[in-house]
Amino acid sequence: MPDPSILIVEDDRNLAGLLKYNLEKAGYECRHAASGEDAMFELREHAFSLVLLDIMLPGMDGFDVCRKIRQNALWGDLPIVMLTAKGEEIDKVLGFELGIDDYVVKPFSPRELNLRIRAILKRDRRHRHEVQEVLRSEGIEIDIGRHTATLDGQPLILTLMEFKLLTLLMKRKGQAQSREVLLSDVWDVDKEINTRTIDTHVTRLREKLGDCGRKILTVRGLGYKFDETGDQRNAG
Repeated sequence: MPDPSILIVEDDRNLAGLLKYNLEKAGYECRHAASGEDAMFELREHAFSLVLLDIMLPGMDGFDVCRKIRQNALWGDLPIVMLTAKGEEIDKVLGFELGIDDYVVKPFSPRELNLRIRAILKRDRRHRHEVQEVLRSEGIEIDIGRHTATLDGQPLILTLMEFKLLTLLMKRKGQAQSREVLLSDVWDVDKEINTRTIDTHVTRLREKLGDCGRKILTVRGLGYKFDETGDQRNAG
């Protein structure tokens, strides 16, 4: 089993370096984002076990990042530990209202932070085991908790975005999804960005799915949907 992966969202590079050093020493894989925008990019490109999130960030602050994570269909249950120099009650309350899992006030000891993270990940693994979600459709199987996909019992090698795209389409089986919705929910980017990126990823995904690729139907003038029959006449 791979080591848990943590996204450190912290604009103070010295502190981020110290956090990365201590967490990697404790057995975690870590990536660093210096802003909210960078954090969104990292979340789109990589799978994480937990986000360590500072409130005071340039541009998009930690509260905004937290909102975006919780509103996303694919990241909604990702554990978040908020990290800040602020200790005011209002910040704690707002953080928990937004759905953070814990709140650590600077300064703190690396040991304390590690123990808190370990407890959250242990609880999260237990929760994922209890509510483990597996999506199946005639040869295709996606284990969301384990982040694995198989086709006819064999590992299906997907990029992170292909995995997210297929997961979302299967979760919304039978429901037409516009390209703009897919860009928002899978890529978390503004609809003004060229939607042709969706078409490219769908083409590659269909190729990897072989005969099952026909289940991803093109909805003319709108986008795509996942249909069990694979009959394009059902695209609407």
